[in-house]
Parts: sequence; C-alpha cells; structure tokens
Amino acid sequence: MSVAQTISRVQSWRPKFGPIWLAAPALAFVAVFLLWPMARLIGLSIQDADTAAFTLDHYQKLVDTPVYSRILGITFRISVLTAFFSVLLGYPLASWLASLPSHKRNKWLFLVLLPFWTSYLVKTFAWMIMLGDKGLINSILTGTGMAEDSLSLMYNELGVLIGMVHAMMPLAILTMVPVMANVDNRLSLAAGSMGARRSQRFWLIEFPLTMPGVAAGGLLTFITSLGFFIVPAYLGGRGQTMLAQIIIMQVQQLVNWAFAAVLSVMLVAAALVAIWFYDRLFGLSTLTSASSTSGKKHGQWLRFLAQKVLSLLAWLSSPFDRLGQSTSERRPFKFAYVLIIFVFLLAPAMIVLPLAFTSDRTLAFPPPGYSLRWFEFYFNSPIWISATIRSFGVAFATAIVATCLGGLAALALARSDSRYGKAIFALMLAPMIVPRIVIAVGLFYLMAQIGLVASNIGLIIGHTLLAVPFTFITIGAVLKGYDWRLNDAAATLGAGRITVLRLITLPLLRGGIISAALFAFVTSFDELTIALFISGGLKSTLPKQMWDDMYLQLNPTLAAVSVVVLVIVTLLLIAAQKVQKK
Repeated sequence: MSVAQTISRVQSWRPKFGPIWLAAPALAFVAVFLLWPMARLIGLSIQDADTAAFTLDHYQKLVDTPVYSRILGITFRISVLTAFFSVLLGYPLASWLASLPSHKRNKWLFLVLLPFWTSYLVKTFAWMIMLGDKGLINSILTGTGMAEDSLSLMYNELGVLIGMVHAMMPLAILTMVPVMANVDNRLSLAAGSMGARRSQRFWLIEFPLTMPGVAAGGLLTFITSLGFFIVPAYLGGRGQTMLAQIIIMQVQQLVNWAFAAVLSVMLVAAALVAIWFYDRLFGLSTLTSASSTSGKKHGQWLRFLAQKVLSLLAWLSSPFDRLGQSTSERRPFKFAYVLIIFVFLLAPAMIVLPLAFTSDRTLAFPPPGYSLRWFEFYFNSPIWISATIRSFGVAFATAIVATCLGGLAALALARSDSRYGKAIFALMLAPMIVPRIVIAVGLFYLMAQIGLVASNIGLIIGHTLLAVPFTFITIGAVLKGYDWRLNDAAATLGAGRITVLRLITLPLLRGGIISAALFAFVTSFDELTIALFISGGLKSTLPKQMWDDMYLQLNPTLAAVSVVVLVIVTLLLIAAQKVQKK
C-alpha cells in the first residue's frame, strides 16, 4: 500500500467533522419523548380548554390564588435549603475522599453510592421508622432521660429536610469529588511556606479551585429537589406541600391538564434560570468533567465581589487557626466527622435490615423476636412477585436501549469536532436537568393519546429517557482516556469501521459499557415518578407497589421488600466496581 493510499484511508476513517450522525438516534429519542411533550405542555398552559384559543388565564390563576403562591415559595425554600445543607455537610467528606489514593477512594465511594442508588421509598420508609413519635430516635432520647416527651421530628419541615438532605447529599458528594481530586495541593503548600494562615489557604486558594464542583453539586441537588414529592408526602405535613404533589393531584384527581402544565412550566423555568447562571459562571460542560477550572470568564465586578467575600470569611475564620494546628491534632476531629456522616448516610439500611426479620405484626425497634415470615409472605404473594418480575424485565430492556443510545452519542462527541457538539451535549443532559415530575406529566399526556399508558413499552421508554444521561456520561468518561491511534492503525492495515468497532473499540470500552448498563438498570429498577403515571392496574412495578402499600399502612412486609431492593442494588454496585477494576 502506498503512502498516498494510507493517508487517504486514515482520512476516510476520521472525517473532518467526525461521526456526528451516531448521535442521531439518541437525539431523536430525546426530541420525541422530552422536547415534544414539553412543547405540548407549554401549549396547554396558554390554551383555553374549551375554545383552544390563546389565553393567560391559567397563569393569572396561579398569581391570584394565594395557596399556590405559598406552595411555590415552600418548594423554592425547601429546595434551596436542601441544596445548601447537602453541599455544606458533604463538602468535608468529599474533601477527605479526594485526598485519598484512587484505589482507597473507590472503596469508600461505594458507601456513598449505596445510599445514592437505594430507592427513595426505602430511605423514606426507614426515616419514618426513626423519626416517628415512638421511633428509634425518640425511644433513645426518652429512654436515656435526655428528653421527657417525644420530640416532633416528623410531619414538619425538619423531617422533610432530614429526608431530603439524606437523599441529596450523595449526589452533591459524587459531584464535588472529581473536581477536588484534580486540585493541585502544592499551591496551598506554597502559600503556607510564604506565611499564609490555614484559613487564608482554604478560603483564598483551595475553596475557589473547588468552586465549580460546589456549584455543580448545589445546582443538581436544587433541580432534583424541585421535583421531589416522596419525602414531603411521607415526612412532611400540609405546611410542607411541594409543587410536585400539587401537579400529581391536578393530573390524577382533578384531571386539570392546563393548570398542571402551568405548574410544570414554572418548575422548568426555575431549573433553566439556575442552569443559565451556572453556565454563565462555570460552563455547562463542567457538570460532567473533572476539571476545577471555570468554563467561563467571570466579570470583573463578580470576581472582585467574590474575592471580598472570601477575604471576609478568611478573616472570620482566623481565630480558629490555632485549633488543631498540626495534622495529628486535626485527624481525630476529621475522623469523627467522617464517621458521623457515613452513619447518617447508611442509617436507613442499618435500620430496615433487622426490621425485615421481626416476628411481630408491627414495626418496633428493636424487634421483639426474629422470623422469616415476612419474606415468606413476599415470595408467596402473586402481586409482589409480579411487580418484581416486571421491574426486572423493564430494567433489563432499559439498560440495553439506554446503553446503546448513550454510548453512540458519547462516541459521536468523542470523535467529532462539530460546532453542534455543545448543543448535542446539552440535549443529552436535558433529561437529568428537567425535573422528573415534569417529564412524567409530559410523557403521560403523550402516551395517553398513543395508547401506551399501563404498558411495559411505555415504562421502558420513560425509564430509558431518564437513564440515557447516566450512560452518556459513564461511557463518555471512559472515552476520554481512549487511544484513538489504535483505530487509525487498524484502518491503515485494511480494517473496516465495523471490524474496528467489534474487535478493538468495544473490547477496550467493555468495562465502561457494562458499568453504564448496570447504572441504567438500577435507575429503572428504582424509578417511581414515571411508574406513578405510566404504570397502572396489573402493570405495576415494585416501587409503585411499595408506594401503594405505604399509603395504606406501614407493615413488616415493606421492610422485607426494602431489604430485597437493597440486596439487589448492592450486588449490582459490587458488580460495577469489579468490572471497572478489570
């Protein structure tokens, strides 16, 4: 083969704009099942229900009705507080994890991933047991004499914040760790050698470098909290009703699609405003990159303001510089804090496990006796087994479809320098950014018209839409370290694209692909929001069946089912870690 033929073959293998067409299936999927339903919801919000004429009466109702304005304020307040405390409490743990060697960090991250992927229903169920009037915490306080009467820890804002911070903190930690791990610690050491105090090194050097991760963690937890309804429904009272609960009521009880669309538009608008600010300050791509540098250049006034605020914080923290000056003095405090946070994160799993083996008909901790009767009831119940089998089937199909769509899109962006790359990247993350309750309402409205409600296909479509961003990010992260020269070398030796993909690319990316599929499986297996609208009747999934059962009565069967879900999620996470090591 001549030199000219070799160059021609390589150029044909890697065209100027790359295989951007590989992202077409994923983009079409997102357009049909996310953008189109969203556009229809916006249309419903400005359309008269009877005459189909343009109107703003629905938005006027939102403004004129005090209860909706109050619920909107409650939603924003709880979401902001959840994001703030998730980042604040998770920051020290994320910093400690980032300081560990990579092999040790991955082992400890497993304890963060476990509560992150554990079902929200399981976690909420456990907190109900711990925070109740006769729950574990009140039993300890009254039994030890620390409190005369039971404290009000549930059906108020405190209970909601505890449950939501517990659910959101792993997301904040997992977002901050990659950014913190890339910070060059030599900068802080150099500042210390020049006389900078510990508070100055942290606030003026270390914290600004980790700020993109902090902001990303706050953004994702805030957006996710906007669409939350499980925790407020069970741990809150009327004063903690959030917008997602009202949307569910408008659709399922009042069948008021127009007003449900208005509330959905408000949630999306709030999310878009938060994303716009983040993109202007840091750049949207830092949501998935492990870089600690900003994606955007700050304005002079904003940089000046930030420096003044950080300098003030450094000055306020200076009196504490003498506390634990040496590393050996600080280590016990750091260890104690890390231990407390891990206990907080793993508490639901530790509480549910013994309750699943109780011999009593009621939930009391500690159990008066131990028995397998509730597991026997679960495995002998046609309703529970049918829901479990359906969840497995839907999750398996979701893993395959989401991995194919997300993997092709990630491959397209990795091999392309197209000017549309940023737009494609944003569209692939859109299902993760739009509140889930809004996605569920839009899909329900669409599938009700095409006959896919209460069908497995409808569930697979909805779950795939939610799982695609995770597969896209996971495979995209693996592709960043892929050596494309191997493909070029194979092309020069006469291998076609399909041959290279089958014999070189896929085997080298196998670990990332399997991990992405496992994460997609867990996302589907744990999903409730889509199932709450799309599933119904005999097409109930395991989370939907748990939701229905929790509404009727808390019973030990739920604890047994929760343990089954925990075991499945744990085994999948262990499998994902082993695959990544290989």
